[in-house]
Amino acid sequence: MLARKVKYQWPIKALFLFCVLFSSKGIAQQTSSPFTARLINLEAAANTTFTYNARLTNSAKVPRIYQLFANVPPGWNIAYKTEGYQVTSINVDSGKTQDINIEINPALETKPGKYNITVTALTGTDSLKLNLEAVVKGTYNVTLSTPSGRLSDDITEGSRREIQLVVKNTGTIALDNLELSAQAPPQWEASFSPATIKQLEPNKESTVTVTLKVPNKTIAGDYVTTFTAKNTNATSNAAFRMTVKTSILTGWLGILIILAALGAVYYLIRKYGRR
Repeated sequence: MLARKVKYQWPIKALFLFCVLFSSKGIAQQTSSPFTARLINLEAAANTTFTYNARLTNSAKVPRIYQLFANVPPGWNIAYKTEGYQVTSINVDSGKTQDINIEINPALETKPGKYNITVTALTGTDSLKLNLEAVVKGTYNVTLSTPSGRLSDDITEGSRREIQLVVKNTGTIALDNLELSAQAPPQWEASFSPATIKQLEPNKESTVTVTLKVPNKTIAGDYVTTFTAKNTNATSNAAFRMTVKTSILTGWLGILIILAALGAVYYLIRKYGRR
């Protein structure tokens, strides 16, 4: 009697396991969404772009055109891109999946925090929703100027000039590894001390000394050198105008050459002019 009872228990257990597996498979199919994103939660600064890689699947038996729109906070911008083009709607064939890049730019004055954004793909009476999260942690920003704000000076050709630059973190996030560089006229030389700022906290500033060397025989006039402070998150440029003047010795030599030339002309006229 016991053997017969055990014999009949195996088909019952097998049927129970089959039902559990079938039910679990059905739940997974029901909970899977045709509108998904690889990452739904991104964290970045307010002045950067939040990019979500989404996928839209058309499970209908006919092609469908999906209109794309979202609820974003005031001042925010959102764009949808597919195959390198910006779109507001997308045509998906039956049984096909289309990749969509969703790019969101928060307003610059956005306060740090978590923001929920719902993107909707609407086709006819069907509405597919994708819930995204943008975690704003502040802003990156840097400015480059001089202590007085003046961006011009003069220099004598063949000499050096030290210029004080002020690098300030005007954002709300610390800036790391700010590098200083210069785009100067040909043959000019620019060196920085220091050349790299390891870290600059918000609302703090750092003074950098740049030594600008002008080569000999530079023609007098105005020349512009562009100084740059940047890292991977922020950049700032300052166009500095330098007026080059010739040295006193060069000026006197020029005057003497001109006088000598005039004297030679006068001598030739006196000697050969009457013939």
